Amino acid sequence: MSDQEFLRYPDLARRDRGGAVVYANDESFAQRENLITPGPAAFDPADFGHKGKVYDGWETRRRRTPGHDHAVVRLGTPGVVRGVVVDTAWFTGNYPPEVSVEGAGIEGHPAPEDLAAAEWTTLVPRSPVKGDTANAFPVADGRRYTHVRLTIHPDGGVARFRVHGEAVPDPRLLVPGALDLAALENGGRVTGCSNEFYSSPTSVISPGLTRSMGEGWENARRRDGGNDHVEIALAAAGEVRLLEVDTSYFLFNAPGEVRVSGCDTTAADPADPDAWTVLLDRTPVRPDTRHRFPVAAARPVDRLRLDVYPDGGIARFRAYGAPSAEGRAALWLRWIDTLPEAQARTALADLGVTPEETADLLARRPLAGTGDLPAALAAAVRG
Repeated sequence: MSDQEFLRYPDLARRDRGGAVVYANDESFAQRENLITPGPAAFDPADFGHKGKVYDGWETRRRRTPGHDHAVVRLGTPGVVRGVVVDTAWFTGNYPPEVSVEGAGIEGHPAPEDLAAAEWTTLVPRSPVKGDTANAFPVADGRRYTHVRLTIHPDGGVARFRVHGEAVPDPRLLVPGALDLAALENGGRVTGCSNEFYSSPTSVISPGLTRSMGEGWENARRRDGGNDHVEIALAAAGEVRLLEVDTSYFLFNAPGEVRVSGCDTTAADPADPDAWTVLLDRTPVRPDTRHRFPVAAARPVDRLRLDVYPDGGIARFRAYGAPSAEGRAALWLRWIDTLPEAQARTALADLGVTPEETADLLARRPLAGTGDLPAALAAAVRG
């Protein structure tokens, strides 16, 4: 592969695709997070701060001892790395003369000490780079990596670090036929919250990834020994197979642990603590990380409770699973009951419902159940 051909592959490390710089041994002059910011680096020749010239990149102090500096990037999407770009834009007298890049495949949500002890494979050997240049390095390794480590020899500044490659999903985290049952856009809603001092808990079920801490849910600091929680009514009753607890952008104010439990409110009173079943036991979480947890013992629920210990911010919360037959039917009935008449006639006709059957349905709204639906509509409800 040529020096430039790999650029046609997506950047798996970009911040807006879920990547994060989870560790750097030094960031004295400019913060590590800049490495994976989308778009080119900016430069203002007149911009100086308390630490000196402000750079849109990652810059370490001048080394007075042997060694080197490094930063570890967790890929937003793990995959096969086809090439990297070490962009030293605007760094002219303070760029590193050489760099190297390694990859590692690590299970779970590793802490910095786990990363240090991991088995790292060289992707780009120690190589010279130029200042103020997008230095491109093709990679010929065909293995899937979750983390990439950029080492600069001995010190200096890098504006952007791009990791181009092919996404390779973890099949354990793929739930066939599932949807996010908690999502606001699918009909999920927040039914309770212990504290919303800084921002609304509805943020956790909003669409898309967050772009800052302000787009998540953050509670006040707890001083009473308790913990905070948010409760969510699912879009439809179903079996949750995969949970996602995303702490993106919460670096120093993420929870220490989380717990998720579920309740079937059609069979039990959610006010009764014994009505709730644990789906994810109390589990440590990392700052600025999208955590995904398969649910070992799924069971029908229509409400979830996310507990954070003792407090802290959550960017997004997802609950992937398949609606139950009853949950799917309830979704369809609510949709039919709330459609404006003109739209209902068009939508039902597209499903094969005759004008006469549609008129009968509209006259009987709200519908009591699915027992006497027209055959075409009943087939759609069953899926």
